[in-house]
Amino acid sequence: MCGVIGIVANIPVNQLLYDGLMVLQHRGQDAAGIVTVEDNRFHMHKGKGFTRDVFRTRDMRELLGNMGIGHVRYPTAGSAASAAESQPFYVNSPFGIVLGHNGNLTNTEELKEALFRDDLRHVNTNSDSEVLLNVLAHELQARSKGARLERDTIFEAVAAVHKRCRGAYAVVALIAGYGLLAFRDPHGIRPLVIGVNEGGALPEYMVASESVALDALGFKLLRDVAPGEAVFVDFERRLHSRVCAPGSQLNPCIFEYVYLARPDSVIDGISVYSTRLRMGVALAKKIEREFAHLKIDVVIPIPDTSRPSALQLANHLKLEYREGFIKNRYIGRTFIMPGQTQRRKSVRQKLNAIAEEFKGRNVLLVDDSIVRGTTSREIVQMARDAGARHVFFASAAPPVRYPNVYGIDMPTRSELLAYNRSDEQIAREIGCDALIYQDLPDLVAAVRADNARIKDFDTSCFDGRYLAGDVTPAYLDYIEALRNGQAPSTPALSTQQLDLNLASAQA
Repeated sequence: MCGVIGIVANIPVNQLLYDGLMVLQHRGQDAAGIVTVEDNRFHMHKGKGFTRDVFRTRDMRELLGNMGIGHVRYPTAGSAASAAESQPFYVNSPFGIVLGHNGNLTNTEELKEALFRDDLRHVNTNSDSEVLLNVLAHELQARSKGARLERDTIFEAVAAVHKRCRGAYAVVALIAGYGLLAFRDPHGIRPLVIGVNEGGALPEYMVASESVALDALGFKLLRDVAPGEAVFVDFERRLHSRVCAPGSQLNPCIFEYVYLARPDSVIDGISVYSTRLRMGVALAKKIEREFAHLKIDVVIPIPDTSRPSALQLANHLKLEYREGFIKNRYIGRTFIMPGQTQRRKSVRQKLNAIAEEFKGRNVLLVDDSIVRGTTSREIVQMARDAGARHVFFASAAPPVRYPNVYGIDMPTRSELLAYNRSDEQIAREIGCDALIYQDLPDLVAAVRADNARIKDFDTSCFDGRYLAGDVTPAYLDYIEALRNGQAPSTPALSTQQLDLNLASAQA
């Protein structure tokens, strides 16, 4: 999970890019970077930390130009949390290109080998984003043959990228002397939207991971970038687009709606906030069907993402809804902290219980999901310490039983609480008296309600069904070894799509 942004404007874009990254900060807290272009010269500043910490006034003054891209990052499996991994990345051959990427390639090692052996290109980091940049640069070089780039050449190069790269990717890039390029993988797994501001002499364009960034900067949402589509804005402020992967089909990541995206965003025509309200109603109906015997006195959300679901659940069941935890706004999101010890330590620093809301009561805690269980376990204990008689726990999402390999930091099966455990075992692990999970068909229905044209979602972390088609048990073993620093040079890959189930994952 990262956040990307690109802007072409009538004025210097440094402040616009900074403000946009602040709005997208929830998508990555590890590093931030901005690149602008002026007279075919790139100006770059990036580094580790929050956006507000990476950029100072002197840095902003040097980011000159009316076109630029930005990126906020958090590390996924196998990528070091170092300044060298910060994005955007840059290459100067055959054209100056900078690129920022949200997602994860599943054939990175295969591409690295081909880049070195066949394309004569060198990759300096472990980041798949640098690999993707070099693939794009090679395909542009192969088609331009030293001549000036044409619009068709750019789209043909993106089509070649789609053929070579597997996985999930939403990309923003600048090509020196030409313009702003953005494209999305053929499954549309990671989000990307495009907006316009027509208030000036020439239209201004913006692409971003979420529509909320457009809202904050005064841009009007045009539409989502389609799966397999490339969008190009030249220096004359002309917008061009083309679907570069025939047969593309939209399969957005359902976890965006559960947790990752801001509630005020609209992704692929679906309101994140409305989706979370419907998730709460569906969960309430399951409680009516299967857990009517629970004597619930009060519903308390785990702030912040679960609030809409918890509120609608309480309203549907005609139960009291109360805020029982106060959140320290200066602690990062524990889900995307890189170390398990750091996550565990931060929970008590992040949340504090209001004792009077728990004392002597049967409490239903509602969270958006349960991934590693570290936060859930600590919160259940906090409720008990505050005097709760019984603690029930409801998850607005189904059990996360499988690794996500498309850009979310939960790649290791052994780290997933629900992997190879029943609901009863999970309840014992987190210490609650009853555990209620959302059913996957209900979650899909809650998300699809705003856009019935979407036929399928990426639900791989819940059902082990990987859309990109090359994820095998051997690949998952490789990802785990990579995370533990014990990976071989190249994973065993298969181009055949596998519908992994629990039995195969245990093999």
